[in-house]
Amino acid sequence: MESKSIDGQLHDFCHCSGTGEVIFFYAGYFSQNIIAAVADAVKMRIEHVGAEGLTRRKLFSSFIEMAQNIIHYSADSYEKTGQTDHAVRHGSVCITAKDEHYYLYCANPVLAEVADRLREKLGHLRTLTIDEIKREYKEMLRAQTPDDSKGAGLGLLTMARDASEPLEFQFAPAGDGNSMFYLRATI
Repeated sequence: MESKSIDGQLHDFCHCSGTGEVIFFYAGYFSQNIIAAVADAVKMRIEHVGAEGLTRRKLFSSFIEMAQNIIHYSADSYEKTGQTDHAVRHGSVCITAKDEHYYLYCANPVLAEVADRLREKLGHLRTLTIDEIKREYKEMLRAQTPDDSKGAGLGLLTMARDASEPLEFQFAPAGDGNSMFYLRATI
């Protein structure tokens, strides 16, 4: 079950950059090099707002997982010719703070079959307790990576483990049979 109306999710994401509570916002193309460069800015911003040590780790870890998911699964990409990194993927990430909580948002287009897998995985995660999430995480570390996955689902489990509330997600039609994928983690 998706957790929030699309209007609410779109409103949250589109307006996160317009509030005074924004810690970080990036919309554009993602690559491993861009993530590495942006990660330094995210670390500095998280420290600047005074997040506690464990909270900083959870925020940073969830940010990295969201950015990695964009690289692995965004349907909007372009090939980089002559380089070993074959594609650069498009998406957005936003980190906000409000009422002693931090919120991480990401948005990117995904292929229909990816949307179906994400919907199933995220729906399942929403039914688990934190202990069950931790148990599945440990099992996934020991398991062999499925052929259709770039990280054995560890990224979603990592975010779910670090979140203080169940992950929220939504899909909206994006044209060409693709869906726009929105994800929110509360830390």
